[in-house]
Amino acid sequence: MSEDFRERAKLWPKGRLYEDFTLGEVRIHHWGRTITESDTLLFTTLTLSYNPLYSNRAFAEAHGHPDLVVNPLLVFNTVLGLSVEDNSEIGGPFVGVGKLTWWRPVYPGETLVARSTTTAMRLSASNPRNGIVTWRTEGFNQRDERVIDFERSNLVRLRNPTPQEASA
Repeated sequence: MSEDFRERAKLWPKGRLYEDFTLGEVRIHHWGRTITESDTLLFTTLTLSYNPLYSNRAFAEAHGHPDLVVNPLLVFNTVLGLSVEDNSEIGGPFVGVGKLTWWRPVYPGETLVARSTTTAMRLSASNPRNGIVTWRTEGFNQRDERVIDFERSNLVRLRNPTPQEASA
């Protein structure tokens, strides 16, 4: 037996192809993510978000919040990221996001979880080796309160394109 672990390694396929999705299917995504004060301060600083609600505790409290508000774009990116393994890990171009709603503020120390529902599927007219899949993704805090939802679409490869599709 070889001592080089790379020769013994097995390739595990990841991600789902177009045929692996069904309309109406709900996927509850893994683990969740606790957002720390450091996360929101670093994200806010690196993205040059100068809204004091995200970086000035006294200002946030003076405006009715119990603590700093987690930057909403960090909330979006976290919830989107939680959905990638189940929805779009295999790759394929990101088509876009729509119907994005932030329902309530998130504060440092809250844990976000996510679930996605497949809401639309169609073959791509311009790229016949692929389909376009759309999901409605919802993010919840540890109290099961919805904090965000949105729709997003990705181009997703077909498992076995027909010969006409494969030559396109």
